[in-house]
Amino acid sequence: MSEIQGHARKMLAENDGPVAYTMRLDDARVPMNELIGKRVALSFTGNIHCQNCGRKTKKSYSQGYCFPCSQRLAACDMCIVRPHTCHFDAGTCREPDWGLKHCFQDHFVYVSNTSGLKVGITRQDQLPTRWIDQGATQALPIFRTRSRHVAGMLEKAIGAHVSDRTDWRRMLKGDADDRELCAERDRLLGLAADDIASVREQFAGRFDGEAPFVALQDDTVSLRYPVSAWPEKVKAHNLDKQPQVDATLVGIKGQYLIFDDGVLNVRKYTAYELALSTSE
Repeated sequence: MSEIQGHARKMLAENDGPVAYTMRLDDARVPMNELIGKRVALSFTGNIHCQNCGRKTKKSYSQGYCFPCSQRLAACDMCIVRPHTCHFDAGTCREPDWGLKHCFQDHFVYVSNTSGLKVGITRQDQLPTRWIDQGATQALPIFRTRSRHVAGMLEKAIGAHVSDRTDWRRMLKGDADDRELCAERDRLLGLAADDIASVREQFAGRFDGEAPFVALQDDTVSLRYPVSAWPEKVKAHNLDKQPQVDATLVGIKGQYLIFDDGVLNVRKYTAYELALSTSE
């Protein structure tokens, strides 16, 4: 394959048993599963351009933005990371029209098995992509909500009894042991019952008479990843310190490329201009 150069975005992923990954470098698309077992050279040219305005920046903020955009855009606000802190009703949303479009749509609260059991939320159109990005091997939706804020409040209630984070190093050492997610869901809902009832009361009447959220009885989704060898010790490549990786690609999980000498989080380098080439 001849060298391909462009600004990175998070990899596209399709649950195709195993997950099929596609690297995006500007308009170029590279099927990454086909490169497993091959030597891959990936280098950072030194250029970073904001994925919103195109401005050249020395540092990427909020995974791919220049500093002014990171301070102006609603997509970069802290409530995106901590949705229970949504301040739309206070009239202080950075971009109210953006908030109405992205935050006032159906979201799902779920439990998943990544490095262990965790709770999380995502938009309806991000299933199962969100689970794949986190490296989950199992996932189970438990609530459908009318807004991101409601989902965030439910996540906080359940998160008092289970982690809402993934230990990425542990996740990359192998697949987690299977769990009975339906049983875990029922256990967590019992522990958080009072707080969940409070969320229902808090948002009652906000959505034209419709319930702010409904419980789901879905089946567990299982996910497999294209990995031929797991690292014994997880060492992360840092393109800011060492701008070139030249190693054998042995797998992909989450948004991580797993090489025989370390791992690289592609999403971390959103808006970085990278050059990719391979050899047998």
